[in-house]
Amino acid sequence: MPTPVAPLVPDFSARTGISPRQAGFTAALVLGGGLAAWLAPRILEDGLYALLWLAFMANALLRLSACCLPIRPPAPEDTRASNENLPLYSVIVALYKEADIVPQLLANMLRLDYPRDRLEILFTLEADDHATLAAFGACRLPPHARVVAVPPPGPGEPRTKPRALNHALALAHGDLVVIYDAEDQPHPDQLRAAARAFHAGDSNLACVQAPLRPVGGSGFVARQFAAEYAVQFDVLLPALNALGLPFPLGGTSNHFKAEVLKAIGAWDAFNVTEDADLGLRLAQYGHVSGLIAPPTHETPPSSTRVWLPQRTRWIKGYLQTLGVHTRLNTPFRWRVWAGLVLGVGMSAMAALLYAPFSAMVVMTALLGGVQWLGNARDALPAMPWRDLVLFASGSFSAVVSLVVGARRAGIRYGFSDMAAAPVLLVPAIGGRRLRHLPAADAAVPLGQDRARAGAQSACGGRRFRLCGNA
Repeated sequence: MPTPVAPLVPDFSARTGISPRQAGFTAALVLGGGLAAWLAPRILEDGLYALLWLAFMANALLRLSACCLPIRPPAPEDTRASNENLPLYSVIVALYKEADIVPQLLANMLRLDYPRDRLEILFTLEADDHATLAAFGACRLPPHARVVAVPPPGPGEPRTKPRALNHALALAHGDLVVIYDAEDQPHPDQLRAAARAFHAGDSNLACVQAPLRPVGGSGFVARQFAAEYAVQFDVLLPALNALGLPFPLGGTSNHFKAEVLKAIGAWDAFNVTEDADLGLRLAQYGHVSGLIAPPTHETPPSSTRVWLPQRTRWIKGYLQTLGVHTRLNTPFRWRVWAGLVLGVGMSAMAALLYAPFSAMVVMTALLGGVQWLGNARDALPAMPWRDLVLFASGSFSAVVSLVVGARRAGIRYGFSDMAAAPVLLVPAIGGRRLRHLPAADAAVPLGQDRARAGAQSACGGRRFRLCGNA
């Protein structure tokens, strides 16, 4: 019988409201700010300006420093003696209304190089997702794979990916667990690499993250998305890991010790970035995470219509995670707080504030230039040097991290991409206008769109030989 999943502690759930300590701290902050605005508004203004300036400059310096740190974790010694020494592995794939890519998904999972008698694959679907269930029903699943139908949510429960993952985890028998998305193409050696990392690592190593590589897309948005992923998985996460700090996990390709994952309550069904939350919660319980090299390929979004909602969800989830892990109800761990601030807080702050700050700087410069050309005596005052330094530092660190991340990930990112990157900061630009900008060749020739490639491979086709006619 599988080990049951422990209930999630309410203090670590996004469902729980703010804690009394958070409420008291917020009230004191608001009252103190109001009092300062009344008695010394200039001091308050200068103090907030200095605080934000230092925070943005620290974010820029973090990215530049991360570009100089080691780019890969040291490969653990290969301790494989035979397949019998490998632990039992559970692969959980959560998908919803993705019947078209079932053949491609099966082919990707069957490419995993791991002994079949030590492997189980759980395809996790909602019970009312009849089309995807029918697509699996038309396929001949191997003996080590099965479909898990998640019952409808009860009263007050959300229909979310982490809820489905928790249901599947309760049925998993593996010593190690990994999660994938339906469109993922994990490197065949990824499970073995994770097993070796756990064997060679310390006893408190509870999770290893594989890098995500968006490939196969085309167009401006796809290239920018791939470069941003390269910054996250090839620049920032290796830097945090090298500093011994916890980091937010990616949404897929997380490998866990099943015993630890179940003991801490697994995924929070109410957090929309349950992966980022889980990486920090592991650290709250005294565990550490690491990195492995074999990547997972996935399809990037091709337009802002897809990119923008995803980015909005990430920001919302990061804010949820900040709220959960600043409730002040758990023992203070400075590494957790450092990882929370550097890995989550600064990313959310930059995503929310960088665009309006950059727009303010550019518009001030443009208006000043126009007025100076018209009448120099009425021109706007020169922009403070501190603002110019911050703008230049932030832009320089962003460009350098994009270029370094793209080079480490092996993707193309040219001068035109660098110059056009700020366009994504303008939410008013429609998806169609960006989608048709010139495309660059992908680093790995996996086709135009892996999800559509799966759809075009009819069940029973010679490529997969897994499915019958639906």
